[in-house]
Amino acid sequence: MNSLRQNVSLTRSVHVACTLLKETPRNLKHKKHSSQQWLVRQLRDPYVEKAKQERYRCRSAFKLLEIQERFNIFKPGQVVVDCGAAPGSWTEVAVNAINASGKKDGSVGKVFAVDKLPFYPVEGAVVLSGMDFTSASTQEELRKTMQDDKADVVLSDMAPNASGVREIDHDNIIMLAYSAMKFALQMNKPDGTFVVKIWDGRKTQQLEQDMLRFYNRVRIVRPNATRDESTEMFFLARDFKGLKTR
Repeated sequence: MNSLRQNVSLTRSVHVACTLLKETPRNLKHKKHSSQQWLVRQLRDPYVEKAKQERYRCRSAFKLLEIQERFNIFKPGQVVVDCGAAPGSWTEVAVNAINASGKKDGSVGKVFAVDKLPFYPVEGAVVLSGMDFTSASTQEELRKTMQDDKADVVLSDMAPNASGVREIDHDNIIMLAYSAMKFALQMNKPDGTFVVKIWDGRKTQQLEQDMLRFYNRVRIVRPNATRDESTEMFFLARDFKGLKTR
């Protein structure tokens, strides 16, 4: 019974955070200006409503859906790792795209999702919640869970808590990107794919150059679901070269 209550509570939290009911904002005068702006923006955002209609946990699903539509990074039967997966919308997209739930005919894939925040399980995915991806112990546990599998695709939608200082936030998300890339270099199959979110800034070009050392093709993608005022972008790195040892 306690487990059921926790699951219901967690589901409600995800719903409130990522799929707000569409209604006219009321009683905003006692809220901070930034909170008012966020709420109004959420209620006017077509992707928030679309996520509710299509039963995705969060609007961010449409960023990955667009990447898939444009670049076809997923195929049935693949192995996918989703870093920073909460609340699970990217995991939902990946599960469906690679047939990890086995609901379609053809090859059945595997999705491994990890985040330091707790989030509700996704059918067809192995979820490691409450575990900080950047810690060595979490990555070791993830590798053990994957057993002998290598990843066709490594995803990272990780982001730090924003400080409001653009340079600091950029530096922090770049550190997360390098953490995800280091894992991808260890776990990607030859010709594998790595997708990582960043906020644009002074270290963007260096990250791109570092990726090109290990992937044959690297490009910047800015999906339509990214808000106009955001510096958010995604690096799509393809055709992993492998790690050369001497």
